[in-house]
Amino acid sequence: MHELGIVFYIIRDVKQAALEHAVSKVSGVVMNIGEVSTIIPDYLQDCWRWAADKEELLKGAELKINTIPAVTYCEDCHAEFGTVAHGKICPHCGSEHTYLLRGNEIEIKEIEVPDN
Repeated sequence: MHELGIVFYIIRDVKQAALEHAVSKVSGVVMNIGEVSTIIPDYLQDCWRWAADKEELLKGAELKINTIPAVTYCEDCHAEFGTVAHGKICPHCGSEHTYLLRGNEIEIKEIEVPDN
């Protein structure tokens, strides 16, 4: 389960950002997670709850996940298509000359703080 390791990196980065901006409490973290990133959102949520509640800064903070659809680009016909539905083969021209445009992201989009 690599989700726990990822959560530790998220916590490290959030703590650093909080320190840099004199934030004493975080109420939520919004993540962009790509559809083919190999992250299992439910596992990430479970790991988050366990680890975040051990940090005073993050106690009770919600982890929100935006799923970024995987999109592949065809170099031959210049079409974009859904990676999960079609894999690496372009459904428009049958080409194998393709590459992933997006959908492999694992990034912190926002850090939310209380309105105090």
